Amino acid sequence: MQPLPGIGDMVWHLPHIHAIAATTATGQVDILTKPRSLANRLLSADPSVGRVLWLERDSGRHAGVAGLFRLAALLRQQNYQRVWFLHGSARYVLAAWLAGIPERIGYGIGLQRLLLNVPVALPSRYRHAEPMARADALLALLNIPPSELEPRLLLSAAAEQIVAERFTTWPRPWIALGIGSSEPWKQWGAARFAELALALQRRSIGSVFVVGGPTERLLADEILARVQSGGGAAADAVALPIEQAAGLLAGCGCYIGNDTGLLNMAAALQVPAVGLFGGSPPLTHSRYIHAILPPAGETGMAAITASQVVEALDWLNQPDETHNDS
Repeated sequence: MQPLPGIGDMVWHLPHIHAIAATTATGQVDILTKPRSLANRLLSADPSVGRVLWLERDSGRHAGVAGLFRLAALLRQQNYQRVWFLHGSARYVLAAWLAGIPERIGYGIGLQRLLLNVPVALPSRYRHAEPMARADALLALLNIPPSELEPRLLLSAAAEQIVAERFTTWPRPWIALGIGSSEPWKQWGAARFAELALALQRRSIGSVFVVGGPTERLLADEILARVQSGGGAAADAVALPIEQAAGLLAGCGCYIGNDTGLLNMAAALQVPAVGLFGGSPPLTHSRYIHAILPPAGETGMAAITASQVVEALDWLNQPDETHNDS
């Protein structure tokens, strides 16, 4: 069970999912998670993942007391023998206990500890730790070696082929601009993204792609219109199926964008990912994520300039011995 809802949340937990899968006889695990994670498509090419089951907690069929028993019934139908909880909630462990799953492994934080039957519990300092730190600590306590030091997302060859054929006329290298954001304070805005796209095109360094989900359609249209009115052109890659978005990112020389799921996907595909962190703390779990922060003394996404991003790209394009990617 990994009930955190975002795409980035799922990407963060890939090393733990892969390590747990390696402990099973089949080398696979089923995942129970929320639909917003898009895990059924995001992980469709991952041999460590069998089925993806949906946890419909938010006003769905697994909400409330009745929802708890419906969740237990869903788990009972699968006849599972072991369940891992990559979350600190006691509710999900209670559902597994009601389902009769004999082996229940989790963080053991708070009330959850009473319902687990593997004698492992994280120290109290992990109560408010980051999700990745909790999962790392649990595997370490159980002496389960990591399968990878940072997330690795596996690709669908078919999705890569579709992307290559769809955008074959756009010259490489490709640069992806990730315009999505889960909260308004993480959003850089149409004007800045368009300014950056035009600045990159003046350097004649390849093609710029505007990438985002269906909810970014209006924002993408504004960016594309601004780029066109400035004499440039950008490829529209908004609302691609998530596996095709992964295929596109894998073909890019660089990703630039807000702190969102696509940023984590790009890094997990070993693509240099420039993250704009004006509204959230910078991520540090991947050496492929390069954080850009507002200048000293300033705050907010609006304080980050297009020239800062261009300078960061120049730095990344220097020979390896001139900078440290860690």
